[in-house]
Amino acid sequence: MKTHTITNRYGDEFTLTLQEDGTILWEGNFEHCRFGNPNDYTRAFLEYTKDTGGGISLEQFRDLVYAYDDVKDSYVLEDRKYAELITSNTAIINMVDPSGGPYLTTDMKVEQLSPKKVDRFESVDKGWKIYLK
Repeated sequence: MKTHTITNRYGDEFTLTLQEDGTILWEGNFEHCRFGNPNDYTRAFLEYTKDTGGGISLEQFRDLVYAYDDVKDSYVLEDRKYAELITSNTAIINMVDPSGGPYLTTDMKVEQLSPKKVDRFESVDKGWKIYLK
């Protein structure tokens, strides 16, 4: 199996091992670690579509809800109720950052092990299992 070792700025060693099933096992000191979840725009988009009749895709809505007009010095969607309806999808972990690094997130490559990009993470006994796209 292919393995890559990373030493972070605190001297902690992390090993990434390509598994037979195409995932990567990430082992190391995760005692102090943060992780993130992707945004879920479903409720906000449905509310926007109900209010406006739609006419845009979910991807366009994602851009629109954060768009800022520097000339008017305000958000393009001045009613911030749609932004307030955006939640986190806690069923998916898309970023893991142990104290001191290494930081890994969705769409990054673990080039030493695979040309594929990170899709998501799953907590396992030994650390994290990284699923690739």
